[in-house]
Amino acid sequence: MAIIVNLDVMLAKRKMKLNDLAAAVGITPQNLSVLKTGKAKAIRFSTLDAICKHLECSPGDILEYTDNEESD
Repeated sequence: MAIIVNLDVMLAKRKMKLNDLAAAVGITPQNLSVLKTGKAKAIRFSTLDAICKHLECSPGDILEYTDNEESD
């Protein structure tokens, strides 16, 4: 997938644990872990909004697009 999730980077910058963020945002640590590992297929804007508010960052700090198609 061409979307890279940098949630682990933001957690490290804020010196925060996944479980603490999950509790603050109101989602399960398992669901947040799925997002952090890049295995999530989607994220609700309300969840992304809550994560960004708590981490004091923007969506672009968490989600990154890369073109992973090889050129001919």
